[in-house]
Amino acid sequence: MTEVRPAPSPHWIFISLAIGAYASLVASAPSLTARAALAAPLALAILACWTLAAPHRWIAAFMAAALLLPPLPIPLGDSGPHLSLLFAAFGILAGALYIRDWQITTGPFPLALLSLFSILLSSTAFAALYSGLEIALQTLARVLLFGIGVYVFFYAAYIRPEDHPARLRPLFWVAMASAAIACVDFYYQLPAPAGFGPQFIWTETGVYRRAQGIFYEASTLGNFCAFFLVMIAVAFTRQRGKISISRPTLLAGGVIFSAALIFSYSRSSVVCLLVALAALAWLDRSRIRWRRALSLLGISVTAGAAVSYYFLPQIVQASWQRLSGSVIYLSDYGEDIFSGRFESWRVLLRFLAAHPWHSIFGIGYKTLPYSDYIGQKVISDNMYLSMLVETGVVGLAVLVWFNIAILNAARQAARHANPNASFFGTWMFCFWLGQCVQMLSADLLTYWRVLPVYFLVLAWAMRAGRAPAP
Repeated sequence: MTEVRPAPSPHWIFISLAIGAYASLVASAPSLTARAALAAPLALAILACWTLAAPHRWIAAFMAAALLLPPLPIPLGDSGPHLSLLFAAFGILAGALYIRDWQITTGPFPLALLSLFSILLSSTAFAALYSGLEIALQTLARVLLFGIGVYVFFYAAYIRPEDHPARLRPLFWVAMASAAIACVDFYYQLPAPAGFGPQFIWTETGVYRRAQGIFYEASTLGNFCAFFLVMIAVAFTRQRGKISISRPTLLAGGVIFSAALIFSYSRSSVVCLLVALAALAWLDRSRIRWRRALSLLGISVTAGAAVSYYFLPQIVQASWQRLSGSVIYLSDYGEDIFSGRFESWRVLLRFLAAHPWHSIFGIGYKTLPYSDYIGQKVISDNMYLSMLVETGVVGLAVLVWFNIAILNAARQAARHANPNASFFGTWMFCFWLGQCVQMLSADLLTYWRVLPVYFLVLAWAMRAGRAPAP
């Protein structure tokens, strides 16, 4: 019997020859650096093909890169460029490739989110006018980084939602790994990844760089840990089997996130967590299960504090003294407790009083820490006040609308009969109430590597709220 095989297509012959020629070119390069540079385009093409093969794969890749990888050691920006930006670019390509699958519906929150992004983007013109082109380009870069979270929300909420179930378990494992990296980094005081905020803890035994993990500064880590501690508390209010994560895994996550939160030394993140837990108790006040949830979370947090104390007792003692002292001596030492924020706020209020016209449209988003237009560089550490100065009363009003819209959307999802909508909605509602309070002492809109995670969860909540209950 004679085997008959079809003749290979001519275009495959040319493709094979091209691959062979490319491989020969890489192999003949004189140095390893040259070979890596020549092979990079092919590796990038393979990565792009893998990422774009499924509509939502780029989101998973972006989240893993943003939460697990440090920035590149390149002197660009505050902390250097980050590999997750590559997957964000792939996400834009995915949006174009799957453009027929978009199913966008209007609503208060999408309009508020787009309005906030538009206000921040338009403030670039005022940054250029008052602070020059270089500062304006930095403003534009920070607006576009915030825009990544905006795009993640719209993509996750409105493109082929029926083909992409919420994947909470992998996100939780990635988050746990990120918090664990932060704990290891703090314990061994490893060299900071690229740029970092100079935040330190002074104790009798030495000076320690506050835990930041792979993020730029410690408050981002603390805020991120508070987010998942709220998730754990909400999960404990649900019956077994309703959440894809087991109870032992949730307890272990509570230990890790609690330890990382303690090591971050972020008081505002602790306040955010407490406000969120109080909101959970109020939201589920008609149910008994929240008491068990807070009890289980308390056990997990206590275990995390105990483990932290075992390895670094002086840090836990210093953290507790800082937290308790902030409450006990608030009226006597408010200026010191707030780390000089009051003086920064007075500077900004004096500027607005002397130049009231700037309170209409502002001087440009994120120009205060980098421009001396108002007479000095100021880190406001107050999202509301910085929005007032940088984007005017219009920007402040949109920020308030944005917060209200998030709470309304999350509250509606929390009331839905669909258990996924209820879970994600309750999680976001409680956490964002804490965010609204934490904005009084932190510029949370600049946390561009964790904001997409928050917006992704909200997208899951709203998408599940549009689906019928099982």
